[in-house]
Amino acid sequence: MAQAGGDRLLGASILDAMSHQATHTGRFGEAASLARAARTGTAGIATPTLTAHFHTMEARALARLGDARGCDRALADAVREFERRTPDDDPAWIRYFDEAELAAEFGHCLRDLGRASDAVRYASCGVGAVDGAGFVRSDFFATMVLADAYLAAGDLEQGCATALAALSAGELIRSARCVNYLREFGRHLARAVDTTAVTDFQEQARESRLWRIASRPDKAVAQ
Repeated sequence: MAQAGGDRLLGASILDAMSHQATHTGRFGEAASLARAARTGTAGIATPTLTAHFHTMEARALARLGDARGCDRALADAVREFERRTPDDDPAWIRYFDEAELAAEFGHCLRDLGRASDAVRYASCGVGAVDGAGFVRSDFFATMVLADAYLAAGDLEQGCATALAALSAGELIRSARCVNYLREFGRHLARAVDTTAVTDFQEQARESRLWRIASRPDKAVAQ
């Protein structure tokens, strides 16, 4: 429909969103290809903000594939484009992609590449950066990435405390993707040393609706 309407930017944004979804469902090679298609299909007409986001979606997929060199290159390209941005020139639907959102994307990638300390630094910049009342999903995602990064860095106490804060603030969220983030955190936590921090987290987390859902047998669910 976007193609029929002659809106190449919207069409590319749809491919970009499909890339994001493909990463979340484990189709990482497909996700990287979709992000590249969005970028090449809008060469010369996309705003720098849009192009930067296309690069970050490719980076997310490459990080999951373990392609550190490719991910680093995509992130560097994203920063180069982002530094050229003029928000007033952007379509309204991409103006949310600001410095905090870019930092959150870096946090995701660096966590997946096993660079825990760098992931903590970037994910911290993406937490609590959304203005207005309410706890939005993007903030929940960034908080859970931060919790994961703390675990990977060996700071179990801070990791568990961060995850509990996300559970408390996000109690009213209805999102299968949020549940998937929690399941991933749970898998990482299961490999951690059984400390007081871990025991306390498990006791408190049982009170959370989201954690109870995440603790059920893992099933394919709509994102």
